[in-house]
Amino acid sequence: MENKVDYHFHSYYSDGTMKPTELVKKYKEEKYDIIALTDHDGIDGIAEAMIAGEALEIQVVAGIELSTDFFAPGYSEAIDAHILGYQFDVENEKLIEKCKEIMAERRVRNEKLLKVIKELGYELQYEDLIERKGQKYIGKPNFARALVRKGYIDHYSEAFEPGKLLESPEAKAVKKVKMTIEEAMELIKQAGGIPVLAHPMEWADQPMFKGISKEEFFERLDVLIRHLKKSGLKGVECYHPSAADEDSMELFKIAQKYHLHVTRGSDFHGDLTK
Repeated sequence: MENKVDYHFHSYYSDGTMKPTELVKKYKEEKYDIIALTDHDGIDGIAEAMIAGEALEIQVVAGIELSTDFFAPGYSEAIDAHILGYQFDVENEKLIEKCKEIMAERRVRNEKLLKVIKELGYELQYEDLIERKGQKYIGKPNFARALVRKGYIDHYSEAFEPGKLLESPEAKAVKKVKMTIEEAMELIKQAGGIPVLAHPMEWADQPMFKGISKEEFFERLDVLIRHLKKSGLKGVECYHPSAADEDSMELFKIAQKYHLHVTRGSDFHGDLTK
């Protein structure tokens, strides 16, 4: 009998809305066997999740999701790629320092984004983005919820309407500083972990994949995953909400072809509108 697993979800230590303990309880109630908390660019919630896992008798795996640029051979633009890492040493100094560095860079980006929002006519302060004591991670969902709380918009989704607010040309011009995909995989590996390609079906929205057939998409993806395996990739997230059943089967075939781990993740964040 297969284990019931979820190797991809987020807590309020990144852009999720629930505490790690609440998430572990949720998965225990839903009769999961193995879960992995994979907060964006940070590992602060893992210890809490593992303690809850021990108490509730559900296996919790150390996880992380890193944002990267993939400069693929033959393509002029970088692919916005995410790498999941599993079973690493949570006390690894290089990993901890890199997470601190990313957090500092995020603060700089958020200050720039805050300036853009103000220039668009919406008076927000950094303090308006903070939703709980000790919060370090601030992302675009925090901006959206702050705009709702301040009465500038009626609903969370309005902040992400094409061409407006957080999707305005000015806001989109504020870029995250990202490591390369090779650097991310090496960071995870040197911490004793397993690097896995997150939700590859989301690459369909990247400029270099627009206007091609599904067959061509998987042909290109096959070549790119083969290239990434040579650089240290160990797995592919084949089962994810972005992948229809038939997509998951194609991803599974590619993973098998290159002897890569197959993972499943819900990408659960909780209710982001609250």
